[in-house]
Amino acid sequence: MRQSRFPLRINVGFVLSMSSGDYRDIPLVFSSINLSPVLELSDFKGTARFSKTGQGILLQGDFEAWVNQNCTRCLEPFPYKISTEIQELYAFDERYVEEEGLLLPQDGFIDLAPLIREYLTMEIPIQPLCKTDCKGLCPECGANLNQGACVHQQKS
Repeated sequence: MRQSRFPLRINVGFVLSMSSGDYRDIPLVFSSINLSPVLELSDFKGTARFSKTGQGILLQGDFEAWVNQNCTRCLEPFPYKISTEIQELYAFDERYVEEEGLLLPQDGFIDLAPLIREYLTMEIPIQPLCKTDCKGLCPECGANLNQGACVHQQKS
């Protein structure tokens, strides 16, 4: 059972009793979830697949969510859909640790929040636009030109 304080903390101990190559899918759906003070997501959904390998537990997942952004042209807030695919190995011991350094915790609980936060954050554009043809703001008065031309734009 997932605790509400750590909704992405999952007990993967069941995988240890599985045969190599076996897997289990765990659907994750949240209407809203806060992965850090700066990453608040809505309509988060995805599936985490945990597979047993000879080296550890392989996590594969597809996740998507909506995040609020501010347009870099008109400065208006808008929802932006982000999605990512994850494939990481949680090694049984140090012999199998890959460059990510993920080691299966002794208690069998994996917190997916830091990993999902990292992957989803990389999908957020540096300069998000509310729409590709956003007209931005008037450089003189700051009016949002998407809502109509201002006095300065009509003079041009």
